[in-house]
Amino acid sequence: GSVLPKPLRSFFPHSAPMGKGGKGKVGGGGYPWWEHLKKGGKKGGDGQDSYDAALAAPSARPKTSGTTLQKKLESLENASYPVYKDLMGAPWEMEGCGGCQIIFDRVQGDPYAPASWVHVRLPSSIANFPKEYVSKSRVRNVALCDFITRVLADMLRGGTGVDWTQTVSGGGWSGSKGGDVTVEAPGQYVLARTSVVATTEFVEARLTISLPARGRSVEGYRAAEIIGGLMDVVKKSLHFDALNQDALRKHILSVEDQEAARSQLQELGLVAFVANGSVLPRKSGVDGRPMTTTDDPNLVLFESPPSLAVEITVPNAGRLTGMGIRKGVTMIVGGGFHGKSTLLQALQVGVYNKVHGDGREFVVCDSQAVKIRSEDGRFVGCANISPFINNLPFSRDTTTFTTSDASGSTSQAANIVEALELGATALLIDEDTCATNFMIRDAPMMELVAPEKEPITPFIQRVQPLFKDQGVSTIMVIGGSGDFFPVANTVICMERYLASDVTTQAHEVAEKHGRLLPPYVPFPAEAASRVLLKEGLAADGKVSAKSLRCVSYGETEIELSYVEQLVEVGQAKAVMDILQHLASSSKYVDGSRTFLEVVELLERTLGAEGRPIGEQGLDAVSRDFPAPCPFHALPRRFELAAALNRLRTAKFVRKSPGANGARPTKTARN
Repeated sequence: GSVLPKPLRSFFPHSAPMGKGGKGKVGGGGYPWWEHLKKGGKKGGDGQDSYDAALAAPSARPKTSGTTLQKKLESLENASYPVYKDLMGAPWEMEGCGGCQIIFDRVQGDPYAPASWVHVRLPSSIANFPKEYVSKSRVRNVALCDFITRVLADMLRGGTGVDWTQTVSGGGWSGSKGGDVTVEAPGQYVLARTSVVATTEFVEARLTISLPARGRSVEGYRAAEIIGGLMDVVKKSLHFDALNQDALRKHILSVEDQEAARSQLQELGLVAFVANGSVLPRKSGVDGRPMTTTDDPNLVLFESPPSLAVEITVPNAGRLTGMGIRKGVTMIVGGGFHGKSTLLQALQVGVYNKVHGDGREFVVCDSQAVKIRSEDGRFVGCANISPFINNLPFSRDTTTFTTSDASGSTSQAANIVEALELGATALLIDEDTCATNFMIRDAPMMELVAPEKEPITPFIQRVQPLFKDQGVSTIMVIGGSGDFFPVANTVICMERYLASDVTTQAHEVAEKHGRLLPPYVPFPAEAASRVLLKEGLAADGKVSAKSLRCVSYGETEIELSYVEQLVEVGQAKAVMDILQHLASSSKYVDGSRTFLEVVELLERTLGAEGRPIGEQGLDAVSRDFPAPCPFHALPRRFELAAALNRLRTAKFVRKSPGANGARPTKTARN
């Protein structure tokens, strides 16, 4: 079978490497997430064998040498390690490199400490990227920086003949150590990142370097060689003429089209759109690249049911046809392993733009959609869960509900009301990850346990009022209960990964079995009134985010495993530093602003609102500001707020109606 199904070959005709003549790990200057495309396009190198040969040839030396910085490093050979800090300060002019400068922003004081931060800056007049990419729109700028980051990462991993990301270790205390140069390598998503910045004045790459040592003495000659290798990488990644310009253009236009498609959902009355020909399945649970017919010859491309087919016109690709999921309540049903959750998972990351060739580029979802699930054991602070849970034993208050150990139902209720507080307009739910008693109560259970003795108002009774009263749509995967059929505006059945519209049949089945709409009870509107206090925001120790799912924050941990719309570790690292920024700054948390106002203010800062295109808002939260952090990626407001809501030391209070300040309220603890 072919690597790409025939329809996809015409859909993605531009399967070319991003760099020119590279020898990256997957060949042709390509990338692991582009591996499924490499056979269909231009070849820019000698492939995996050449890459392996390059690594095996230690004689491969950088072409850049003899610069002032390199001579300085060589002069430091065998000096005490802290002398590296002398590199900080004024920029180092890299002679013979077209006006390039290297700036050391943060230098480690010890070879075992976290790596040093550097940024490499090239004047825009030398980098020569077209203005239409740099400054026409923020979405184009983000796509350009994403592309450059991918090329930079690939060149560092062997694209120039040497893998500069490899560290030296294992020689004992007196042996050589360090030496790796890294940039945050992107995955499937095109996000605003701090790794590369492009403005009308300069293009800049931010990286980390573990400055090399032998014992605790400087290895100056090796450091000089590493800098030479970095400059070789820069010449092949930060210069427009060095890149595959056709691939760059198509990458940028694809991202622009994705953004345009998403922006049309509201006016079309849709909550999501899934283009025909999309590849929804992934290679595996730990590999986000698209499945191919090589992985599974039974791969099925998405095709819309005729009754749900809509057309969207985007500025570059033109007219797209696919399935439109209308606002309201949508059920996704079907047998096990037939693609229900695969569709929902594609929708939940449809809030992000993808790298071209991902297969889900035009699976776009309402940008304010939030994945909801139960989360036993999570911390909840002063949340009003009374629309779902009331009349707890011993008169515990659910309008200011606080607990350090939420149950399945209380955690799911909290997740919903916290999302609504921040302006969510769509909820994405998979019954497999929900609390059953929160979702539904059937007739036998209601007969056995009278409604007046049950504190939970199940979601089935709230889902339609949520839409009609608050304008919040819901897309649910349901495989075990037909009781939801009467409340569904649309029912999509997945069978062998093929979608069909079974709305009429579902309503007929519901009527046949006596399943009726639950009594309509309006969903209460609530103005945002929760206030975040400064107390408890500061970390009482070191912080780190070594994985996507957990932030170590002093003596506590912020568990993000169930915050499923975080997609890159750079987002978790950004969240970690944003929390510290909130704790140290007087700009945001003042004891009076609501939590929503704080998050909106942060969002404006992080998005560089009101500033020229290309300026990076995330720089404001760098732990060493004004030194730019090299490894941040922009989180959405919902994932940022999720981290704050799960910070166990955080303190929330409720603002009194009409009051300018906040007042503490009595909170229930579970």
